[in-house]
Amino acid sequence: MLGASSLTILLIVWAAITVVFIALLIWKSFAGMREEDQLFIDPVEAKQEREQREIISKVERIAAWAKGFGFTSAALLLVIAGMWIYQGFTAFNKPPMP
Repeated sequence: MLGASSLTILLIVWAAITVVFIALLIWKSFAGMREEDQLFIDPVEAKQEREQREIISKVERIAAWAKGFGFTSAALLLVIAGMWIYQGFTAFNKPPMP
């Protein structure tokens, strides 16, 4: 990336992290589709209970990853906004060219 500013690089990194975050949210919603709110299971249907527990653990793992990527995306967005404002102030306060 010749000539790319640090702001441009941060925007690309932020976009990539945000895409992963959105993909994780979509994956979590697809994984949780088969999850039941309530199960009334007799001892014969123990297999269904095990499947539901696996689905819940999978959704919880995905949720943890999604939360991490979400916080990272938000933090990067704040850093980018801060850099953009700082660059604006420094460009505004430059002395005029003679």
